[in-house]
Amino acid sequence: MYLIDGNNVIGQRGKGYENWFSDKPAARRQLLNDLARLAGVKKLRLTVVFDGAPDSSFPDGSSFRGVKVFYARQNSDADTRIIEMAEAERNKKNLTVVTSDGKLTARVRVCGVKVMRSGEFRQLMEDAAESASDAEPQIAENETGEWLRYFGVDEDED
Repeated sequence: MYLIDGNNVIGQRGKGYENWFSDKPAARRQLLNDLARLAGVKKLRLTVVFDGAPDSSFPDGSSFRGVKVFYARQNSDADTRIIEMAEAERNKKNLTVVTSDGKLTARVRVCGVKVMRSGEFRQLMEDAAESASDAEPQIAENETGEWLRYFGVDEDED
C-alpha cells in the first residue's frame, strides 16, 4: 500500500498542477484522477492525505475510484496524520510513504516503513498515464464512416 503526502506530490508541479497555489481544490481533484488511473493500471492500493479542510465532494475517509482520501485533523497537518497511520499499520513491510519531506521521511523510517520520493512517484503516475492511453482503443480516420453507418448515423447530418 502507498500512503501519499498529497500536497507534497502536488507541489512537484507536474503537468496539470502548474497553478496549484491559486486553485488547490482543482489540484486535489487532478491528483485524485491521476491516482485513480495509477491504481487501475498498476493494481495498487493507494491512500492520500491532504493538508487543509476536507473537500465536500471527497469527505475524510471516503474513496474515490479506489483511492482512499484523508485530510489533516483540525489544527494539525497531513504529516502528523500520515505518521499516525504509519504507526497504526500492522503490515509495515508492505507500506510505502510517498513524500519528499525530510522530517516526515525520517519519522516514518523509524517505524520500519519504506519511503518513495514524490518525484519518483510522479514518474510512476506519468508512466501509468502513458500506458493507459496506449491501451485505449484508437479508431483510424478511415474507420469513422464505417462505424457511423453501423450505428445508423448519416455522416452528412448535424
